[in-house]
Amino acid sequence: MIIARDEATLEPAEFATIASVLHECSGIRLNEGNGRLVVSRLSRRLRELGLNGFAEYVRLVTDPGQREERYRMVLALTTNTTRFFREPEHFEILAAELLPVLAVRAASGHQARLWSAGCSSGEEAWSLAAVVLEGFSNAAKCGLRILATDIDREVLERAETGIYPEDAASMIPPARRSVMFEPAPDRPGFLSIRPALRALVTFRYMNFVEPWPVQGPFDAILCRNVAIYMDEATQRALWCGLERVLGEGGYLFLGHSERLGPGFEHALELCGKTSFRRPANRRGGTLQGS
Repeated sequence: MIIARDEATLEPAEFATIASVLHECSGIRLNEGNGRLVVSRLSRRLRELGLNGFAEYVRLVTDPGQREERYRMVLALTTNTTRFFREPEHFEILAAELLPVLAVRAASGHQARLWSAGCSSGEEAWSLAAVVLEGFSNAAKCGLRILATDIDREVLERAETGIYPEDAASMIPPARRSVMFEPAPDRPGFLSIRPALRALVTFRYMNFVEPWPVQGPFDAILCRNVAIYMDEATQRALWCGLERVLGEGGYLFLGHSERLGPGFEHALELCGKTSFRRPANRRGGTLQGS
C-alpha cells in the first residue's frame, strides 16, 4: 500500500506487527482499515530515525531493548482531543450531587479524592477543579485533591504548565472564566490557570495496561473517551480496575460512546448519561479483569 511519494510502503505483515505491539503496550486495537493512519502517523518518525522503511522500523520496535521507541510509537498512533467542560452534564452531576456531600463529610475529616483518568492536556482536570471550588470553596484546606493521569508524558508537561490560548476558553462563561484564569505572564494572547486551582491538582504518568500506581478509594473518577479503541477484554479489565478503586457513594463517568457492558449491575447504578454511582454500603470485588 503506497500512500504518497514521501511516505514508506507498509506491508500487511508489518502492519500486523505494529498493531500487535501497540495492543501489547496500550491495549489499543487497530483494525485492518487503519493502515493509512499508521503510515501517516509514523512516516515522520521513520525519517527522523533515518530508516529506509517499515521493515527496519518493525525490527526496531520489536527489539526488547527499545522500550522508549515503543512508547514513542504509541504516542504517535494515539490522539489527544479534549476541551474545557467537555460533556458538561457530568460536571453538573458532580456539582449538584457529589460536592454538597463532600463538603459535609469534610467536617468529619474525610479527605476527598477525585481522578481525571486520561487527562490529556489538562482541560478536564482544570474544569473539575473549577467546579470543585465553585461548590466547595475551602476544598484545598479540607484536603480535597485531584489526581490527573495520562500515558503521554509530553502532554502531561503541557497540562501541568496550565497555560492555554485565549480562544480555548472562549466558550466558558465570564464568571467561571475569571475564577479559572489570569493573564499568562509574558505571553500575550494566553491565559494561565489560577493558583487556587493549581493547589488541587497533581499530574502523574499512568498506562492502564501497566501496574496501576493508584489504590483509591476515589470519590469520583472521570475516565472518558479512553477505552474507545481498546478491545473488549482490555476494556473490561479497565472497568474492573476503576470499579475496585471507586469508593462508596463514588461516581464514575465514561465517554458518551463508551459502555460498561454486563456484570457491573451489582456494584454500580446508572445515574445519568454514561454516569454511574456506587451506592453506599455496596462494595464490588467479585468481578475479575480478563
